[in-house]
Amino acid sequence: MNKTKNTNIKNKEYRYNFEIFKSNICHCVKDMGDTDFLISILKSDKIQKLFKKKWYLECFYLLAMVDYLSRENNIPLCIEFDYIRRYKLEKPVYSLGIITKCAVFKSDEPKNYSFNEAIPEFKYFNIIEADVRNVC
Repeated sequence: MNKTKNTNIKNKEYRYNFEIFKSNICHCVKDMGDTDFLISILKSDKIQKLFKKKWYLECFYLLAMVDYLSRENNIPLCIEFDYIRRYKLEKPVYSLGIITKCAVFKSDEPKNYSFNEAIPEFKYFNIIEADVRNVC
């Protein structure tokens, strides 16, 4: 019997749904703690890798999380990412929960409320995120 290897599948990197990506990041913060998470991300070079792959949504979310946790812990921003901070998403990105609420209530009020309540570091990149600490 001939076994064939599909190198395309083996070498292809999987891109998770953004809601899953966000959840994974928030769980990492909860499990590791702010400082250890920051150290891990800064050592990993993950933000730059995401930016180079043009996975901007994930890159900006991760950088926003780093900036948010830095502010929360009185840690100066890492200037290494200043070139990325010059960019942001064209349109606001809302969570699936907010989009669902808008559809159910046939109103943009949930979007308006969440936009006003968004964490500044995330809002800067046009990612509307209000609570990164509330994970199970």
